[in-house]
Amino acid sequence: MSTIVENEVIEKGKRAKAASFVMNTKTTAEKNEALLAIADQLVADQRQIIAENEKDLHDGKESGLSTATLDRIMLNKERILAMSEAIRLLVDLPDPIGEILEDITKENGLHILKKRVPLGVIGMIYEARPNVTVDAATLSLKTGNAVLLRGSSSAKFSNMALVASIHHALEKAAFPQDAVLLIEDTSRETAKTLFNLNEYLDVLIPRGGKNLIDLVVREASVPVLETGAGNCHVFIDASANYDMAAKIVLNAKTQRPSVCNAVESLLIHKDFFEVNGEQLLAMFSDAGIKIYGDEKVCSVLPAALQAAEEHYAEEFLDLTISAKIVETVEEAILHINRFGTNHSEAIVTENAANAGMFLNSVDAAAVYHNASTRFTDGFEFGYGAEIGISTQKLHARGPMGLPALTSTKYYVYGDGQTRG
Repeated sequence: MSTIVENEVIEKGKRAKAASFVMNTKTTAEKNEALLAIADQLVADQRQIIAENEKDLHDGKESGLSTATLDRIMLNKERILAMSEAIRLLVDLPDPIGEILEDITKENGLHILKKRVPLGVIGMIYEARPNVTVDAATLSLKTGNAVLLRGSSSAKFSNMALVASIHHALEKAAFPQDAVLLIEDTSRETAKTLFNLNEYLDVLIPRGGKNLIDLVVREASVPVLETGAGNCHVFIDASANYDMAAKIVLNAKTQRPSVCNAVESLLIHKDFFEVNGEQLLAMFSDAGIKIYGDEKVCSVLPAALQAAEEHYAEEFLDLTISAKIVETVEEAILHINRFGTNHSEAIVTENAANAGMFLNSVDAAAVYHNASTRFTDGFEFGYGAEIGISTQKLHARGPMGLPALTSTKYYVYGDGQTRG
């Protein structure tokens, strides 16, 4: 069994590596033509894709997957059309490959150009979300990379249908199909083999829950671009406008609770809480939000459950939130830097000094003043689709669009110079 698994991963790794060299020769026009073919093909194949997706949803319900996970897996006509439109927006974005970042002419006449180039072969290991299959494939193609995909068993049929559609489009566009390959075996052995596929992978990007990301970071020898879990916070300061605060937190929690930029933890300044706490917590309760709170929260809202320390660190991914009362903005910052995941953090305040302190001191990829954390997204930031949201500080941070999928190369031009 393990030999068969290893053979699939290694064989597709070899094919992806070979395709990456072909991708280096593709022009922007050729890449865009292939992307438009994919956008059209996904819509043309939507019935087959949805039928395969229904198999995943059926199996997921049978195995007891949560409503939030089933929502991440689910594909329908609207979501497929949204995928297609996102690809068309990607076509309109500038191609970063070949961009000159530095142009230096030395006294000896050497001409040095620093240019953006593809990373090579991108490995993607991800859970549930079949939309990642399309995002990863199209972003990789736009940047001249090949991609080796390994999704989870919960979206196996959906991923195979999407890659089949992509291959059909690439064939029509006379583009190398091996530039997008899916490892169909979703066993643990394939993941472990992928972790150490240094000969063929240039980078490995995990996208999913904290357990998956921690596993990849801990065990992979391939360089990892970490896309972290989202224990995002909103801190409501003493001077916050009530209507604004309520609107922001409700949006950040309920607009789509199963995603990584949804708020999971609420911090409330004691002065704001004394005046507005009962009304605010009642609104959350009325919205069906389960609350784990500290003693002060539980004393005001009897329906709230007593929070343990682990609740402040949890990414709930559903209509659940932790809530804590703090004395100062400094206490809020310390709490976030202890329990946060370096993803997205927000302050609601009318105090400019407190806002500045919060934005500068909180360690996160995105920080917000008087806005919902739900905006941490490649599309919202103008990047089109994203391959993930990086919570590390090297080589990219925050929503990763096209430039994050490139490396650099120095092109040095001379006319016989030698170094003495």
